[in-house]
Amino acid sequence: MESQKIGLGGGCHWCTEAVFQSLKGVIKVEQGYIKSSGKNLDFSEAVIVHYNPEILLLKDLIEIHLHTHKSTVNHSFRKKYRSAIYYFEEDIKHDIEHFLLEQQKNFKTSIITKVLPFQEFSPSREALLNYYQKNPEKPFCEKYINPKLDFLKEKYSNITK
Repeated sequence: MESQKIGLGGGCHWCTEAVFQSLKGVIKVEQGYIKSSGKNLDFSEAVIVHYNPEILLLKDLIEIHLHTHKSTVNHSFRKKYRSAIYYFEEDIKHDIEHFLLEQQKNFKTSIITKVLPFQEFSPSREALLNYYQKNPEKPFCEKYINPKLDFLKEKYSNITK
């Protein structure tokens, strides 16, 4: 089967990159900035996840994404850290929206994550790529990324590397 891809934005792309790099079935994670259309033309930190749908399901990617960033909080940095799922093909938009509705039962407040068409990607500069893999001992990684990876190992041990 051919790999598929999805764009995911929420918090810092260093965190998002590390989360999805730790999953079985993920082939590649591109870290950078994504923009969409309409009111979402500004670039926002995000990743593009290339994955094997025979190993990792889109609904699992979405569930993990929602649980590893503040997907219910509309804070003041949302322009830089847009909570979004960017689709590349129109035919999966409905599936994504369905998965979001299905996940709402697992949250006390409303999920604010937007489902948006992918428009353009700008990669991060080389020094930022694979940030966690290069710097696991840095204070940022210990404070923000390690708890997310620990959560994944605990809740999704069957699909973590």
